[in-house]
This record gives sequence, C-alpha cells and structure tokens, in this order.
Amino acid sequence: MSLAAEAEDAARAYAQWQDAVAGVLAKSRRVDPAELGPEPQRLLETTTYDDVTVAPLYGVRDERDEAPLPGEFPFVRGGSSTRDVNTGWLVDVRFTGTDAASVNERILDALNNGVSSVWLGLGAGAVPVDALDTALNGVLLDLAPVRLDAGADAVAATTAVYSVLDNRTDIEDRAAVRIFLGAAPLTSAFSERPDVSLDEAVELARAAADRTEAMRALTVDGTAFHNAGSSDAEELGAAIAAGLDYVRALVDAGVPVAAALGQLEFRLAATDDQFQTIAKFRAGRQVWARVAQVAGAPEAGNAPQHAVTSAAMMAQRDPWVNMLRTTLAAFGAGVGGADAVTVLPFDSALPAGVLEVSEAFSARIARNTQLLLLEESNLGRVLDPAAGSWYVEELTAQIAEKAWGFFQEIEAAGGYRAALEAGLIAERVAQTRARRESDIAHRTFSVTGVNEFPNLAEKPLPVGVAEAGASPARYAAPFEALRDRSDTYLASHGARPRVLLAPLGPIAEHNVRATFATNLLAAGGIEAVNPGPLDLDADLSSLVGDTGTSVAVLCGTDTRYGEQAGTATSALRAAGITTVLLAGPEKAVKDAQGDDRPDGFLTARIDAVAALTDLLNTLGA
Repeated sequence: MSLAAEAEDAARAYAQWQDAVAGVLAKSRRVDPAELGPEPQRLLETTTYDDVTVAPLYGVRDERDEAPLPGEFPFVRGGSSTRDVNTGWLVDVRFTGTDAASVNERILDALNNGVSSVWLGLGAGAVPVDALDTALNGVLLDLAPVRLDAGADAVAATTAVYSVLDNRTDIEDRAAVRIFLGAAPLTSAFSERPDVSLDEAVELARAAADRTEAMRALTVDGTAFHNAGSSDAEELGAAIAAGLDYVRALVDAGVPVAAALGQLEFRLAATDDQFQTIAKFRAGRQVWARVAQVAGAPEAGNAPQHAVTSAAMMAQRDPWVNMLRTTLAAFGAGVGGADAVTVLPFDSALPAGVLEVSEAFSARIARNTQLLLLEESNLGRVLDPAAGSWYVEELTAQIAEKAWGFFQEIEAAGGYRAALEAGLIAERVAQTRARRESDIAHRTFSVTGVNEFPNLAEKPLPVGVAEAGASPARYAAPFEALRDRSDTYLASHGARPRVLLAPLGPIAEHNVRATFATNLLAAGGIEAVNPGPLDLDADLSSLVGDTGTSVAVLCGTDTRYGEQAGTATSALRAAGITTVLLAGPEKAVKDAQGDDRPDGFLTARIDAVAALTDLLNTLGA
C-alpha cells in the first residue's frame, strides 16, 4: 500500500471515530450530533497545569520524527546506551538516623536485599559527619553509588568522604566509584533549606573534578519547586535555569565547560500521573542537552537523573493508598529513564510510629515496590520502552517546549538568582499551586481516600500530626485539616459531627445522591446518618432528636424534588433542623420560596473545602 493510500485510510478511520464520539456524546447530552460541531472529540480533551492539551486519542497523524537512540544527543531516550538491562535503574534508598552504627546495619541489610544505591543524611539531625566511616563500613563503594545529603555541612561531609575513600584499600577500580556530594545552594535558597554558599559549592566541584573517582558535587533539586506546588514544566524550567547558573559559576572559576556540566545531577519528583512522569523525565534530558549544546559541550549534556516519588502527593489519611501512588510514580520514573529512583515509604507524611507499623516494614514495602517493577515486571530490560508511543512522544515534546519557555523567562529576568530574588519563580509556582488547590477543593483533582472515597472509620490521628507533616504543599492537606477538626470533635463528644440524610422516594431514586452526599460529607469528617426513605406524614421530631444534629440533606431525583422538596424542607425545619441542604442543582427547586427553599446545594463541582468548613462551623466542630 502506498503512503498516500495509508494516509487516506488513516484519515477515514479518524473521521469514523469522530462520528462515533459525536454519537456517544450527543446521546449522553441529549442533543443532536450536529450541535457538537465538526470536532466533537475536543469535548473530551483535558488540560494539564502546564496548559498542555491532552487529546482523548493519538494516532499516526500525531507522529513525530523518531528520536536518536539512547545515549545519543539530545538524550531524550536515555543518557546511556550501555545501562545494564539485567539490573535496570538503581534502587535508591534514603537513610536517616543519628546512630551511625545502626544506620550502617540498615544500609548493609538493604544492599543485601535489592538496594543498589545509598542516599545518606549527614550533619544536623542525621549521622554525625565524623561518623561517616562507620556508616559506610562494609559498603562496596565501587558497586553502590552514594549520595550525601548534608545541607550546610556539605563541606565537612566532603572532607569526610575523601578521607573514607583515601583510607579504603579494597577499591580496585577508583573510576567505578560514584559519589554525589549533594551541594544544592541554589535550589535550597528557594526552599529556604540550610546549605553551603555558592562559592563553597563551586570549590567543592572544582576539587571533585580533580578526583580519580566519578564525583559530582552539585545537585539541582527540582523537588524544591515541586513540593512548593509547581507544575512539571515549571519544575524543569527552574531546575535547568539553576543548573545553568552552576555551570556559569564553575566556568567563571576556571572549570572547562564539559567538566562543569559533569559536576551536576538533577533530582526530580515522580508523581502518580505515570504518563506525565514518563514525559517529564524524557523532556528534562532534552532541555538540559540543549543547554549543553549551546554551551559548547553537547556530549556532556547527559546529566544523571535521580527520581524521588512526590512528597506532595502523599496523604496522611488512608495512607495505605500511598503504596499505589508510589508504585505508579516509580513506574513512570523508571520507564521515563531515571538513573536512580527513590520510593518514599508509604507513611512518610506521618511521624514514625503513628500507624503502629515498624519503620522496617514501610522501608521494605518501598524497596520491594521497585524490585517488583524490576524483577517481576522486568521494566528495566528495555531502554525507553515508551518510545514510539504517539501520546508519550507528543507529551514529551509539549512539556519540553513549556519548560524551555519558562527557562527563557527566567533567563530574561537575569538568570536564576535574579529571578529568585525578584520573586518570579515563587510567584509562578504559587499561581500553579492555587490552581491545583482549587481543583482539589472542587474535586476535579482526585486524592483517593481523602476527597474521594474517604474512610471515616479509620483510627483518628494523634493531635499535632498535621503540623508534623506540613513542609511540602501536600495535595491532601486542606481536606485533612477538616478531618483533624472532626477528630478533635470526636475526642471531646464521643461521636463525629453528624448530618441527617433525608432520602425522598424509593432507593432506586435516592441512592445515587445519598451515596454522593455520604462520601462528600465524609471527606470533611462528617458522618451521614441515613434512616431510609423519609416519611413526610410522620412526626420527624424523634428522628431528628435521635440523630443529634441541626443539619439535614435532601436526597432524591430532580423530579422528586419538584414534588416533595418543599414539603420535606418545611417538615424538617418544624422538627428542629436549622439548615436544610439539597444534594443536587438549585434549578431542581427553582420555584421554592421561604421555608420551603433549601439553604444550600451540594453538587459535584462545588468548592467542597469551603462548603464542608461551613458545615463544621454550623455543627460546632
């Protein structure tokens, strides 16, 4: 078949699909298909926080030129063509604790059980710098890369790691030793995290470049932007701007461009939106490779990527769901080509011990999440398995374009440090955060177990837990604050704040909206009491009294509302209910007046946080 004939067939098939879409949408909307216009599929499009339009279907019409092979500029398909497909990406685990011997024991146990990379906290609140040798005792440094997280103690930590390396006699191939010193002054300045100065970081990089071992002194920590609420492209754009500032500082200090580029590692967040994550890591390599190309050393543009599952997506409520989130995130990062992946424990948003599970258990689940993906699902056996997907390739290109655009804005403002000082980056991130928080409040952005399908029966969290996990802009936080108020009320009253459901008509009519109202109320920590279909001929006083609430929610069909909502509202008010809400649109009772008219309306797109806050206030919680 000729190319022209193939194109005609593809166009014909696409037109047939459009007709089918129009038919389905017209039926669900009860309109004529012609009313939907010539491109009905646009009604199924969604938009990301980078304003990238995601189509419902991708096909040959969306095909882009094939990217070069893994290891070839611009490294979209991977920074290396020689990665061991038998092991896949590096399974990285972060180790914290102040007892170096205990930390060492956990490191060795992890390395013997599938972990292949160590991320070690040093300094204040972590392993003392002078105990680094103890913490790394028995670790084969030419086999397991080590990342240091020492913050403001990075200079002392670097001195300590050099001492460890110089005193080791068991290292056969010094060039195989990979150490990441973790100095991150530029991104730490955004998150206001203590770190070394830029001048100190430059000196660390200069010294590291002269070592025999494979040392990278600087970490561009994109998670600082992500945890503050940024979009994927904003995270990438700000990160590459910070990376370029590091390169400029090193070049100004006399370091050759290629060597300067070789001192950087990028740390990026991986979320449970698997396709966004895959595309982000691919796009991140592409935009950084372009920076290296413009700087004159394109071959050095394959900086390693360290993926960390998003702290912002982690929930304190129903935290077991976090296992699913981190699995998707690890999948996306690994398929997207991250060199090392760290999966946060499912209870990382909570203080230790709150769930009454051991730290070893949550750490083992985090580790085994990756091992399942690598050793059971064999995801590491193919380099860039998403290549050729019309959707992934298009999404990669779009994110790269948006990231490059934000990077150019930062450059136009004078570079990363100038843009940071001027508040440009913080302002942009705050705008995206506000947009996402609005979507979460309106439940168009689902957080399973929190604003959708909450488990009101789970054990209450201890007082003060919310503050302990408040550092990242966690998506679940606004709803969890409502649950905290409910827990406080439960502790003092012996029961949760309650709302009486007032079902109208048989169960077939009221069940959908009764279920909707129950889940919505539970998201705010409010218990819905469902007595069954409301008998409007009976005295409702005892029912209201037994429930012990002043708020009721009518549940039924629009038709039933037109017939009975007014009568039911008046009857409930007469029985002692002071606030009557209706689960459904206001138009269902457009003719209701006075005491017959409900006080508010619960629909799928209301600001649930605001509505539930008002309800808790009304209920005295």
